[in-house]
Amino acid sequence: MACSLKWGSYLSGFNGTVVGANSNRVAWFGTSLTSLESKDSTSKKIPLLSIDFLGNPLVVLDQKGSRNWSSKPGNRFSVQARTDCVSRAMRWWEKNLKPNMVKIHSAEELVDSLQNAGDRLVIIDFYSPGCGGCKALHPKICQLAEQNPNAIFLEVNYEDLNNMCQCLSVHVLPFFRFYRGAEGRVCSFSCTNATIKKFKDALAKHGADQPSLGPAKGLDESELMSLVSAGELSTNFELPSTKEKRLEDLLMRRVELSGILKNADNSKMELKEEAALL
Repeated sequence: MACSLKWGSYLSGFNGTVVGANSNRVAWFGTSLTSLESKDSTSKKIPLLSIDFLGNPLVVLDQKGSRNWSSKPGNRFSVQARTDCVSRAMRWWEKNLKPNMVKIHSAEELVDSLQNAGDRLVIIDFYSPGCGGCKALHPKICQLAEQNPNAIFLEVNYEDLNNMCQCLSVHVLPFFRFYRGAEGRVCSFSCTNATIKKFKDALAKHGADQPSLGPAKGLDESELMSLVSAGELSTNFELPSTKEKRLEDLLMRRVELSGILKNADNSKMELKEEAALL
């Protein structure tokens, strides 16, 4: 099942408080516990509310330590230790990666990887650790990467690079974009295990070795501008149109200099001929 990023699932807390499952204060797998505290009209302390690694509500100690509630009665083990252990065990997105599957850590790294790919097919795989469809599809993507060693699979963690993904208009997971040399983006779509044929068809269509008539295009210029505006790329980043204009200006300058030098040479020849007549 595809995981929509226009989040609609919520968790109701105490005193009518609603906590969004995608809140920056709530961890996906509980790698750190985040607590919310509220007071009623009589300023009575309310137990702190956290989320366990499965997204279930979990009440932990209040500030005075007078209560010790947990999702399982009688459980006296550290909640932090439990969630840390499980989070390490559930890092499915790091399993079975192939040599041509590259983890992307920043927008700059993504741009460079696309521009340096040459004629090779590049597939950007957008996923999230909390997306069930992404987890189910991951083994199949690893298998296809192994079967297509000439293709480059760029792995983008939506949670780590949320701002960048927003700039690239990625709103549903799992999501894929295919890029090829000077053509730039050739297709983009979302698919799951049930619709994996869509991925295989795109791979068959764009995976064959094809000569490129120019440098790799990579991201659209509008996307690059959006990344610069959002602070994901340096303000000194040179857009393709700016680079092309600079190269054109440089070429024109060389032509002009060539003309000036040619006229200078002609003038010298005329002076030599006049001197010979004298």
